Parts: sequence; C-alpha cells; structure tokens
Amino acid sequence: MFKILIVEDDFQIRNELSQLLMRNNYDVVALEEFDKSIDKIKNENPHLILLDINIPYIDGYKLCSEIRSFSSVPIIFVTSRDSDLDELMSISIGGDDFITKPYNTSILIARISSLLKRAYSNDSISDIIEYKGVKINILSSELEYEGKKIELTKTELKIMNYLFVNKNKIVPRADIVEYLWDSEVFVDDNALSVNITRIRKKLEEIDIFDFIKTKRGQGYIL
Repeated sequence: MFKILIVEDDFQIRNELSQLLMRNNYDVVALEEFDKSIDKIKNENPHLILLDINIPYIDGYKLCSEIRSFSSVPIIFVTSRDSDLDELMSISIGGDDFITKPYNTSILIARISSLLKRAYSNDSISDIIEYKGVKINILSSELEYEGKKIELTKTELKIMNYLFVNKNKIVPRADIVEYLWDSEVFVDDNALSVNITRIRKKLEEIDIFDFIKTKRGQGYIL
C-alpha cells in the first residue's frame, strides 16, 4: 500500500485530503507540526508528498529543495497560489506536479495514481497491509494471521482498512460511519455495531482475540 504524506497547515483541508486518500486505499500521514518537517519526512519515508507552499516555519519551496537533497520521492504541490511563476518555480526546484486549490478531487486522485505508477513501475508495492502480525490483502479481501485466513465482506474490509490506517489511535464511531457513507457503503450506527461484532467473531476463528478494543464513549482502537 502506498503511503502519502500531507504537508498542509489548514486543518480542514488536511482532514478532507486525508479522508479522500483513505477512501482510495492509501496509507495517509499528515504533518501537524512544521518545525521539524524534514525529520518527520525522513522517519515516515512516504511514497509521495502533497505539499502546500504557504506553511509555517519553512515555505514549501525551501522544504521541497531540502527534500531533494536526500530523496527523489514524488512531490505534488497543492496550493492556492496559481500564477505561472509559482508553477514554474515549483517544477524547477524539483516538484513533479502542480495543482491549484480548489481542486477537482477526481483529477487529484488521477494525478496521484499516474505519478505513483510512473515512479514505482518497477517496484513491488504490496496491496497487503500489516499490523501486529495481522495482514489484510486489499485485492482479495482476505485477512490472514499465522497462515490462517478469513474472508471479509466489502463493508468489513473498509472498516478494517480504516482502523489499520488509524492504528494506535482511538477512532470515533461517527468517523467510521462517515467514512463508510463517503465510500458509498451505507450503514448507520447500529449496522456498524453489527459489523464490528461479525469481524470480531471472524478474528476469533483464526485465534485473534481482543484485537479491536472498544473505548467506551469514544470509539475503537487497534
């Protein structure tokens, strides 16, 4: 699974981008503090970066130049600055693409997909995500643990994918419901409870216990 890192200081835009990318089965990391951006980028080692120009501590141009000193990771500038000079500057310092806000989400996803295919055409980027020895195969909709497998429904797969992407975080029930609706899987709060129960029973069939923990009044966490 491809990991995309978002460098955007506007909370609403950052959140919308994160949700959009997760709905399209990308692993998403977003910078929330910008004083140590380079260290974070090195630690995360993303497959692609979405970069705004106007960010705190260091502008996007300078950050792009610093990234290029140690990495050839694809970089897409996503910015409200729309002059020809901005686009020229972005490309000349090492950016791979330039998209202005407000953007068409379908076009943004298409640009990301195209750039990833070009950049990693000879690499084997897995469609398998793993956490604590539990593996999910996105393409086959299977979950595996110690050689034992279970099949997941479309809804169960999306729930598990969302929890995996947000591992070690408490995920509110309302966020999961909203994510599923945005993914054209129509569930309400009761239906979510039913699906979580079914997933837990399937996990127990292959000896996975207490993997999805309930935080009363808050949500779920892996």
